Amino acid sequence: MAVAGVVRSAQAQETPITQAQPPLPTASLSITGRAGTVHHFTVELARTEREQEVGEMFRTHLAPDAGMLFLWPTPRESDMWMRNTLIPLDIVFISQDHRIHAISEDAIPRSEAILSSEGPVGSVLELPGGTTARLGIVVGDRVSSSAYGTAAHDGRDGPADGPGK
Repeated sequence: MAVAGVVRSAQAQETPITQAQPPLPTASLSITGRAGTVHHFTVELARTEREQEVGEMFRTHLAPDAGMLFLWPTPRESDMWMRNTLIPLDIVFISQDHRIHAISEDAIPRSEAILSSEGPVGSVLELPGGTTARLGIVVGDRVSSSAYGTAAHDGRDGPADGPGK
């Protein structure tokens, strides 16, 4: 069963999500293209299962240089959806080596269509819809963030209840 952006089992479902979550802690993130162009973002860090379940749900605005980074404790195939998400998003699937593995551009608000990474990834980045096309961000570009130094991302001592498929 899919819940709030991440495919989950029925056991993982908690109380219904009816409003946006408060802003989460942030980190800087940059994406470097093959030509060396660097794009800078400030991203909220969705680390806990509940933060990942809620994601960008019910938010009505996302600044052009903002986003949300979902950090998995171990690489996994990631399936996302847009239920209760009111704004279009670009879903950027990032491999364990911090390169863009796949992009789902302009995901449709409120859609329950599954957006899959089509292979294991270490994290997922949500950006405002149209950002990747506007900036020329493509598969293979390199992603850097101070968030990648955390245990929740590299699998050491990370949360045992991380999302999964």
